[in-house]
Amino acid sequence: MRILVVEDEAPLADAIARGLRREGMAVDVALTGDEGHEKASITRYDVVLLDRDLPGMSGDELCRQIVSSDELTRVLMLTASGTVSDRVEGLSLGADDYLAKPFAFPELVARVRALGRRATPAAPPLLTVGDVELDPAKRTVRRASGPVDLTRKEFGVLEVLMSAKGAVVSSEELLERVWDENADPFTTTVRVTVMTLRKKLGEPGIIETVVGSGYRARDTGPAKG
Repeated sequence: MRILVVEDEAPLADAIARGLRREGMAVDVALTGDEGHEKASITRYDVVLLDRDLPGMSGDELCRQIVSSDELTRVLMLTASGTVSDRVEGLSLGADDYLAKPFAFPELVARVRALGRRATPAAPPLLTVGDVELDPAKRTVRRASGPVDLTRKEFGVLEVLMSAKGAVVSSEELLERVWDENADPFTTTVRVTVMTLRKKLGEPGIIETVVGSGYRARDTGPAKG
C-alpha cells in the first residue's frame, strides 16, 4: 500500500511515516500543500493523510484537487479541531474519513487499512497461486508444507505479484508499490528481495522472471516434500 503523509509538523509527519512503514506500508512525506500536490500529481497513492492547516496550498484545496482527479486515492483528513462542524466540513470537501489530533496510532492504522481496501479493486479474502495462500488481512502466507515467515517487503512483493493474477509486474512497479520515493531505482533491491522470497517459498518456484519485463506469479503444481 502506498501512502502520502502531508503534514507541516515535521516530527509528527516523520513519526507517522515510521509507524506506517513498520506496518509494511510504503510512505512518502510532504511538509507543504504545494509539495503534497506535486507528489500526488506524479504518483498514484492508495491513501493520503492530509492536514487541513498547511503552508502554501491549503489542505482543503489539496483535498478538492485529489477528489477531482478521478483517481481511486482515498483521503484521511487530520486536524487539531475535532468539532462536529469541522468534521462535517472536512467530509463535505470529499475526504473519505476524518481524524482529530491527538489520535491513537492503532486507530490511525486501522483507518488507513480500511481506506486502502477501498482504494483498490475488490480482491478475494485469500490470494492463491498453486498451493501458496496469502491472506492480506492477517498478513500471513502458507504453503502446503506450512506457514512461510516473510519480511514486510517480501510480503509486499508477493502480494503485488499474486494480485496481478499471472500478469507481468515490472521491477519499477514493484519498487513503486512496495517501497517509497527514497528507494534508489538503480539498486538491486527488488532482485535481491525476489531471490530471498523464492528461497523461503521453496520448490517448485511460483515466481517466474520474464527477461526484460519483470516477474509474474504462476502455478507450478504442489510443493515438493
